[in-house]
Amino acid sequence: MRRSTVPLLALSLMVACGDDSRGDGTDSASSTSSGGESSGSGTTTGDGTSSGGEASSGGETGTGTTSTGGATTGLDTGGLEMAFCGQEPPPGAVLAPPPPTYGGACPVIELGFLEGDDTAPNEIMTAGGPRRFAVVAPVEIKDGEELPVIFMWHWLGGSAHDFYERSEVASVVEELRFIAVIPESKGDVLFKWPFTSLDTDARLEEEFEFFDDMFACVAELFPIDVNCVSSTGVSAGALFTAQLAGGRGEHLASIMSLSGGVGGVVKPWKTPAHAMPAMVLWGGRDDFCVAVDFAQASHELEKGLEADGNFVLECIHNCAHSTPPFDVPDGYPTFAPLWMFALDHPYWLPEGHSPYEGGLPVGYPEWCAVGAGNASERVGVCDGSQC
Repeated sequence: MRRSTVPLLALSLMVACGDDSRGDGTDSASSTSSGGESSGSGTTTGDGTSSGGEASSGGETGTGTTSTGGATTGLDTGGLEMAFCGQEPPPGAVLAPPPPTYGGACPVIELGFLEGDDTAPNEIMTAGGPRRFAVVAPVEIKDGEELPVIFMWHWLGGSAHDFYERSEVASVVEELRFIAVIPESKGDVLFKWPFTSLDTDARLEEEFEFFDDMFACVAELFPIDVNCVSSTGVSAGALFTAQLAGGRGEHLASIMSLSGGVGGVVKPWKTPAHAMPAMVLWGGRDDFCVAVDFAQASHELEKGLEADGNFVLECIHNCAHSTPPFDVPDGYPTFAPLWMFALDHPYWLPEGHSPYEGGLPVGYPEWCAVGAGNASERVGVCDGSQC
């Protein structure tokens, strides 16, 4: 069920281009509103074709404007399924390049996991040999619909199936209308994914090519929104996500790091080809696991992001190295803030800016704040470290 009545996400962003005016000479410091419901159905087949579906829209939303360092944003607040992703980019905005191309024949993609089997069902030949991954998408895709894509990299002791189960992503993709791609680690490096100073650059590039090939085949078989491709990870997966930002940043609209970072035993931050907003979340001063101080690594990630002019949303809970204790309103998905961030930050946003500069939408915890060093650590009971 889609919760179109829950006021969560910012809907539209109008930015000043060039000399802070539109091409027709009118002032761009205006706001628009959109909202309502969409209906219809369609199906996507293994060959990427879609059928059926119609859509309708209507309704009303509130509006407001926020000045952000020379760019003016007009913010609308709408339902959970409404986000900046899918909105028309403003004139002159920088758009994402086409997806990579795959050198062979893409596999027919199975959605989710086969009943009773926790092995990621899709295998693809890529650099270094065959690799496996899962894809989770809405069962029916509307005619003309283009879906955001979120890559989800699992933690050290986990698997693609664990991420699939704990994130509740099977229901979330139906409600919020996106595609989740969940890679399975190869298992040939100490920490599942190649991000440490001991991992060679060649092995890191191999993982980037795995990303390229998954992305290429998902884009070939499904209608995707190339301006809303993001990456998230937990622990080891978050440490790799920071490396992916530097290695394939030309394709990523945003990243979400949950107990990740850079520096120390982890490879340093590398400036991405495209500036991207980032959610940087960790479990407070006691977030430590194996050989990584995740509080320090997250601070180092924030330093790199802000030095490059990227927008940072900082979130600090107090439960050490554990599942973030999001306390969302009734009716919201458990990890709503994570999905909200990805769906509200398309590629075409002005560099260094975010619709959240004027205030976070309903649904974000009090322990999140805009800018490095601005969040107050959560106070409350928690289960402690899961390391």
